[in-house]
Amino acid sequence: MSNEATTNSGINRAKTYQLVLFPLNNGATNVYYVLVLSYIATFGSNVLSLGVLFASIMVTGMRVFDAFTDPIIGALMDRTNGRFGKFRPFMVIGNAVMAVSIILMYMLTPLIPADMMSVRYLSFVLLYAVWVIGYTFQTSCTRAGQTVLTSDPKQRPLFTIFNTVGSLAGMGVMQFLAPIIRANVADYSSPSFYRILTPIGITVSIVLTVLAIIGIWEKDRPEYFGIGGSRQEKVRVSEYIEIIRNNSPMKRLMIAGAGCKLALSIATNTTVLCMLYGSMMGSYDSLYLPMMILGYACSVPFFLLTVRTSQKKGQRASLLKYVSLALICYVGVLILLLLWKEGVPSRNLSLFADGHLTVNLYTILFIIFFGVGYGAYYSTADMPIPMVADCSDYETYRSGKYIPGIMGTLFSLVDKLVSSLSATIVGIAVSVIGISSLPTAETPYSSGMNAVVIILFCVIPMVAWIATLIAMKGYILTGDKMRQIQEVNRKRKEAIAGGMTLDQAMEEYK
Repeated sequence: MSNEATTNSGINRAKTYQLVLFPLNNGATNVYYVLVLSYIATFGSNVLSLGVLFASIMVTGMRVFDAFTDPIIGALMDRTNGRFGKFRPFMVIGNAVMAVSIILMYMLTPLIPADMMSVRYLSFVLLYAVWVIGYTFQTSCTRAGQTVLTSDPKQRPLFTIFNTVGSLAGMGVMQFLAPIIRANVADYSSPSFYRILTPIGITVSIVLTVLAIIGIWEKDRPEYFGIGGSRQEKVRVSEYIEIIRNNSPMKRLMIAGAGCKLALSIATNTTVLCMLYGSMMGSYDSLYLPMMILGYACSVPFFLLTVRTSQKKGQRASLLKYVSLALICYVGVLILLLLWKEGVPSRNLSLFADGHLTVNLYTILFIIFFGVGYGAYYSTADMPIPMVADCSDYETYRSGKYIPGIMGTLFSLVDKLVSSLSATIVGIAVSVIGISSLPTAETPYSSGMNAVVIILFCVIPMVAWIATLIAMKGYILTGDKMRQIQEVNRKRKEAIAGGMTLDQAMEEYK
């Protein structure tokens, strides 16, 4: 890997430390993905005693609010070019806003007396709305900032690996610590659980944010801003419509990204895993962490394979290949869950009992299908993120406009709508079978829970992957196409630096 920022051919390349550090911004926001999106509905329902459907639907309702904030923040980012760059201010402000809002949400709202429920409802809604704005500020930079980090088609796939490392440093740490706190200190329905987890998550997020800022510091300058540099024309929010209409790769990527994120957010939802490992299999504490570690371990070789495939054939080919593998493997998981029978050991997951290893054939088959399937789809879950940079470069190639903020918030809007939709889907599914509050690890099995787990853990992710495969079939930004686009953009940039207008350069180099 070259440590030079550029080469003689004019390609913008990142230094190694930049490729490693900047993706940690995604890890910083993924801390809140676990801290908020995995637990906010349970917190609202079980701690604040809000209605279970209200707490679940509110998560999605707030993402509709994002429909108004995302375009504004994206356009604001594209207009920003101050002393501290285009992206760094949004990373700092976003992280600070999220930290303050979650401290107030998780640590202070439980102190509101139970006879003041209207105040609890109002505080829940307002603080969640503030958090959404902060999340938009910071998470948009992950997608938009890649355009200045590197334009090398061989380096961009590496972003997926380092992005996953960042996610594990954020999301993985939180997923690892949460069940330990639940088992040893307080469960998910206790205010103490959130008082302990909140400062840990905020600290991890701040550290990752600082490292990410160091990673993009050198590249957050006008000479890396598209083909026009600091002379880039101003952009209007209304141009979202024009982009959606004419940028076909972005439309397809939004569908694929939505499919990948929906599969991940529902299949890893805390409530779903509590029903699967706790209520159905009867041993949440002995199954959750080992199965989570298994999934992460199986994803390692797939990350290496996806990068190799992406560098040789493009990111589209890699996404198609490994999503297809995940879909095939989850057919096996689906069959095993259909064969599950309450109280029959040979048809239940079993790893440990009384300190001894107790593995049966059912468990071995589940480990194989789940491990390979989870490894394949987890390695592709964040793959659309570096592909947003390709779509942004394509937009520059197509229209001459450098608008990574708008492109990033277009994608993040869909990403957040889908991820929050998962909480509503889970809440509705649980309500349908007559459960009044979201299940925890201690919730006993009740009739209909198996069907709900099958739908949420297998069927919906499989449908989402099918949608991803259909969308990617017509995605035109192959590896060869991106190399052509980068060459044309490079020549236009040189022409503009030499005195041509943007229109002249667009006409001269096609």
